[in-house]
Amino acid sequence: MTERLLRTPTLHRVVKHNGIAYIGGIVADDDSQDMAGQTREVLAKLDTYLKEAGSNRSKLLAVTIFITDMNVKPDMDAVWKEWFAPEDLPARATIGIADLGERALIELIATAHY
Repeated sequence: MTERLLRTPTLHRVVKHNGIAYIGGIVADDDSQDMAGQTREVLAKLDTYLKEAGSNRSKLLAVTIFITDMNVKPDMDAVWKEWFAPEDLPARATIGIADLGERALIELIATAHY
Protein backbone atom coordinates (compact mmCIF):
# COMPACT_ATOMS: atom_id res chain seq x y z
CA MET A 1 0.00 0.00 0.00
CA THR A 2 1.22 3.49 -0.85
CA GLU A 3 0.60 6.40 1.49
CA ARG A 4 1.06 9.99 0.33
CA LEU A 5 1.59 12.74 2.91
CA LEU A 6 1.85 16.53 2.96
CA ARG A 7 0.28 17.38 -0.38
CA THR A 8 1.25 20.57 -2.19
CA PRO A 9 -0.16 21.82 -5.52
CA THR A 10 2.56 19.92 -7.42
CA LEU A 11 3.67 16.97 -5.25
CA HIS A 12 3.44 15.11 -1.97
CA ARG A 13 6.36 15.89 0.31
CA VAL A 14 6.48 12.27 1.49
CA VAL A 15 5.45 9.06 -0.24
CA LYS A 16 5.61 5.88 1.85
CA HIS A 17 5.68 2.41 0.33
CA ASN A 18 6.81 -0.97 1.59
CA GLY A 19 8.80 0.37 4.56
CA ILE A 20 10.52 3.15 2.61
CA ALA A 21 9.76 6.89 2.73
CA TYR A 22 10.62 8.97 -0.34
CA ILE A 23 10.97 12.65 0.44
CA GLY A 24 10.71 15.10 -2.44
CA GLY A 25 12.58 18.27 -3.25
CA ILE A 26 13.16 20.45 -0.19
CA VAL A 27 14.28 24.05 -0.55
CA ALA A 28 14.61 26.84 2.00
CA ASP A 29 11.70 29.24 2.40
CA ASP A 30 14.09 32.08 3.28
CA ASP A 31 16.22 32.31 0.16
CA SER A 32 17.98 35.45 1.42
CA GLN A 33 20.22 33.21 3.56
CA ASP A 34 23.68 32.05 2.54
CA MET A 35 24.47 28.38 1.85
CA ALA A 36 24.92 27.50 5.54
CA GLY A 37 21.62 29.14 6.48
CA GLN A 38 19.67 27.54 3.64
CA THR A 39 21.23 24.16 4.47
CA ARG A 40 20.14 24.47 8.12
CA GLU A 41 16.60 25.32 7.06
CA VAL A 42 16.43 22.47 4.53
CA LEU A 43 17.67 19.96 7.11
CA ALA A 44 15.14 21.23 9.68
CA LYS A 45 12.38 20.70 7.13
CA LEU A 46 13.77 17.23 6.41
CA ASP A 47 13.50 16.44 10.14
CA THR A 48 9.83 17.48 10.04
CA TYR A 49 9.09 15.34 6.98
CA LEU A 50 10.91 12.34 8.45
CA LYS A 51 8.86 12.65 11.64
CA GLU A 52 5.66 12.81 9.57
CA ALA A 53 6.76 9.58 7.87
CA GLY A 54 7.39 7.87 11.23
CA SER A 55 11.13 7.99 10.69
CA ASN A 56 14.13 10.07 11.75
CA ARG A 57 17.54 11.12 10.46
CA SER A 58 19.23 7.96 11.74
CA LYS A 59 17.06 6.00 9.28
CA LEU A 60 18.07 7.96 6.19
CA LEU A 61 19.39 5.67 3.47
CA ALA A 62 20.32 8.10 0.70
CA VAL A 63 20.25 11.83 0.04
CA THR A 64 20.82 13.63 -3.25
CA ILE A 65 21.73 17.28 -2.92
CA PHE A 66 21.62 19.83 -5.72
CA ILE A 67 23.56 23.07 -5.23
CA THR A 68 24.04 26.05 -7.50
CA ASP A 69 27.63 26.87 -6.53
CA MET A 70 30.16 24.14 -5.84
CA ASN A 71 32.52 26.78 -4.44
CA VAL A 72 30.34 27.00 -1.30
CA LYS A 73 29.95 23.23 -0.93
CA PRO A 74 32.29 23.32 2.12
CA ASP A 75 29.73 25.58 3.87
CA MET A 76 27.00 23.01 3.17
CA ASP A 77 29.27 20.15 4.25
CA ALA A 78 30.03 21.85 7.58
CA VAL A 79 26.32 22.13 8.45
CA TRP A 80 25.73 18.56 7.23
CA LYS A 81 28.43 17.19 9.55
CA GLU A 82 26.99 19.12 12.51
CA TRP A 83 23.51 17.72 11.83
CA PHE A 84 24.42 14.03 11.68
CA ALA A 85 25.96 11.68 14.17
CA PRO A 86 28.93 10.19 12.27
CA GLU A 87 27.51 6.67 12.53
CA ASP A 88 24.22 7.80 10.92
CA LEU A 89 25.61 9.37 7.74
CA PRO A 90 23.57 8.18 4.73
CA ALA A 91 24.82 7.52 1.22
CA ARG A 92 25.00 10.91 -0.49
CA ALA A 93 25.67 12.63 -3.79
CA THR A 94 26.04 16.37 -4.33
CA ILE A 95 25.38 17.64 -7.83
CA GLY A 96 26.21 21.11 -9.08
CA ILE A 97 23.48 22.64 -11.23
CA ALA A 98 22.99 25.99 -12.92
CA ASP A 99 19.73 27.14 -11.36
CA LEU A 100 17.14 26.15 -8.76
CA GLY A 101 14.94 29.19 -9.33
CA GLU A 102 14.80 32.48 -7.49
CA ARG A 103 17.73 32.62 -5.04
CA ALA A 104 17.60 29.00 -3.90
CA LEU A 105 21.11 27.62 -3.38
CA ILE A 106 20.26 24.07 -2.31
CA GLU A 107 17.58 21.44 -2.84
CA LEU A 108 17.59 17.89 -1.58
CA ILE A 109 15.69 14.66 -1.98
CA ALA A 110 15.94 11.80 0.49
CA THR A 111 15.03 8.17 1.02
CA ALA A 112 14.61 6.64 4.48
CA HIS A 113 13.13 3.56 6.09
CA TYR A 114 10.54 3.80 8.82
